[in-house]
Amino acid sequence: MNPMIPPAAQIRLVSQFARIAIEAQMVIGLRMAGMMGLMTQAPGEPFLMIAEKQAAASEALYAMASAGMRGHSTERMLSAGMRPYGRRTRANSRRLTVVK
Repeated sequence: MNPMIPPAAQIRLVSQFARIAIEAQMVIGLRMAGMMGLMTQAPGEPFLMIAEKQAAASEALYAMASAGMRGHSTERMLSAGMRPYGRRTRANSRRLTVVK
């Protein structure tokens, strides 16, 4: 436990991270199934997989830097940095699990 971050904030960060991790594992599994031909996948999915990581990393760094320059707490900076990844994993898991 980090003494700089209050316990309630630590729980929020851990739950945010856990949700992202679970959704990311689901997306990885679905994309691998698509690459193996076990399910249909969009033709540009492998390219999208790489391109979105670059965009998410850029957004995360910008969000963390912005929060830090505004004087927000460490917890708010970390949360802001995870938000772009969370949006993408949530959108990907929903998009890939839609039955066509």
